[in-house]
Order: sequence, then C-alpha cells, then structure tokens
Amino acid sequence: MRLADGIRKHGFRKWYERELLQSHACLALTFMCTIGVFAAIEGSSRYHSLADRLQDLTTLLLCAAVGLWSLRRYLYLLSHAESVANQADCPSCDTYARFQLVHAEHDGQTVSVRCRQCAHQWTIES
Repeated sequence: MRLADGIRKHGFRKWYERELLQSHACLALTFMCTIGVFAAIEGSSRYHSLADRLQDLTTLLLCAAVGLWSLRRYLYLLSHAESVANQADCPSCDTYARFQLVHAEHDGQTVSVRCRQCAHQWTIES
C-alpha cells in the first residue's frame, strides 16, 4: 500500500503497524521455507528412486526460491517502515506520529504533513 493511501485510510500508526505485521509474516514464511529446504535435503538422502529424488529437488528449489523472496520482502518492508517512522517526528515540537496528511505527490510516496500539536508542516519521503 502506498504511504499516502495508507495514512489517509488508516492513519500513520495503523499503517506502521500493518507494515510491521506484513514484514513479520514474511519472516515466518522464510522460517517455514527453511524447514522445507531441510526436510527436502533429508528426504533426498532416504529415497533411491529417480522420481522421489526429482520430487525432493523440486521441493528444495521451490522452498529456496520462496524463502529468498520472502526474506527480501521482509527486509524491504521493515526498512521502509523504519525509514518512514524515523521521519514521523515533528521537527518543531518533537511530537511523534501526530500529524494529518496535507498533500501527497503524484507517486503517493512523498507526502506533506502538518503536526496536530503545533501546526508545523514538513515532508515525509519513503
């Protein structure tokens, strides 16, 4: 979800929480794929038929590919959420995450926000 759409729909704190939950779900998927890779390696040592070994190799490659994708997704979502959260402090009064969306650029990733406490306006880029 784009930053502007997420803040507009859910507010910053809920957007941040959802980003972290999505990233940790990807981490859980990475862990399950790691277990699948180890199970496929263990299974390939027990069976001697070609069909069983091909099935284990296919499982191993599939689990490795999905695991690498989910690890990349976890790292991206986590770093994206943290970089935006580091910009959520009002530069004027140091209030964290209490702002309203003023304007979003056409890409939806650069937003102008206004502090609810002191009305200072600044830009958050993702």
